[in-house]
Amino acid sequence: MSRFVLITPDVDFDARLRQAVAGGLQGGVQTFFTNLLPADPFELFAHLDQGQPEVLVLGPEVPLDDALRLATVISVRLPELSVILSAEPDPSFLIQAMRAGVRDIIAPDSDSAQMRVLLERASQSFTSRHRAPAPMQPAENNKGLVIGVFSPKGGVGKTTVATNIAIGLGKIAPMSVVIVDLDLQFGDVASGLYLDPEHTVTDAVSPAASLDSLVLKAFLTVHPGSIYALCAPPSPIDADEITPEQVSRLLEQLSEQFRYVVVDTAPGLPEIGLAAMEKCTDVVWVSAMDIPSARGLRSGLEILRQLDILPESRHVVLNMADPKIGLTVQDLESTIGAPVDVSIPRSRAVAFSTNRGIPVLQDPQKDPATKSLNQLVERFNPARREKSQRRLHRRVVV
Repeated sequence: MSRFVLITPDVDFDARLRQAVAGGLQGGVQTFFTNLLPADPFELFAHLDQGQPEVLVLGPEVPLDDALRLATVISVRLPELSVILSAEPDPSFLIQAMRAGVRDIIAPDSDSAQMRVLLERASQSFTSRHRAPAPMQPAENNKGLVIGVFSPKGGVGKTTVATNIAIGLGKIAPMSVVIVDLDLQFGDVASGLYLDPEHTVTDAVSPAASLDSLVLKAFLTVHPGSIYALCAPPSPIDADEITPEQVSRLLEQLSEQFRYVVVDTAPGLPEIGLAAMEKCTDVVWVSAMDIPSARGLRSGLEILRQLDILPESRHVVLNMADPKIGLTVQDLESTIGAPVDVSIPRSRAVAFSTNRGIPVLQDPQKDPATKSLNQLVERFNPARREKSQRRLHRRVVV
């Protein structure tokens, strides 16, 4: 069964795409080694070894004008068929491609892992379009969860917690998770995920991206853990050009496109962080097992209550917990003024994974910290969220 059809004279591109499919996708690939496209898609299907495919890939060396013309015809006559076009991700061209009905853009030099991600997403789109239509719901209910990870103090492992949440959610909802680094001056999501992003938040809040979700998606970086990442700018100077209004718009767009949006923030409560919190459905508060961190968290919670912008869904995480330092969970709960929901023990495995740039949940090990991080991820599982708030806040043991 050929779920994927490729048109291109590029033999190397064909080999990489076949490797991508063989690496974990069902079905096969049928390739037409030509740069000539039919005017009518049914002309193409007449030469297939089966009926209509799920994904049509228009590869390198196919004339872009012809490709956009065929994509337009397909979007009208066969809207369930996903079209992927090989081209350089130029923002102005992306707008044309979106209007023509192209599902995704893939760079000609993409490796098989990147191809597999796009093919899987295109197949999921095909499947969802074949499902029976669901009853109409208010637009607000269709938005994804926006999970903000905050801490008034730095050095408590906030980014480590955020990246592991994203990786864990990527297992629940592959390719439906994006992590956004809003520590715009000194963000570490890129290093925490071992990424070298071509685009950053600066690109994602540009006028073209804010007006068009297809352009925005082109600025996201694909991660092997079946998630997307939007990393902080490489220079702290670039952060000064990003406004709270732009951040609010960005999170609004992403929540409409993804099931989960994980937001890593700068320490403290900067203006950008407050703008992000107003868009959050859930807030994860991270504290270390020391009195200064707990007092900082208590002060932060009090300020947010006064400002009336504290989201109802709260998750307090005690990170790097150690029963040998003279403090108990009860001591910290008394200082914070709120129960601790998840306790993550101090762990060499977590420290090692952070230095490698591979979150511990991406490369699971038998470690107590892994178990605790999975418990945190499960709090965002739809089945778990149906439980009462009282059961979500149980006393933990270090």
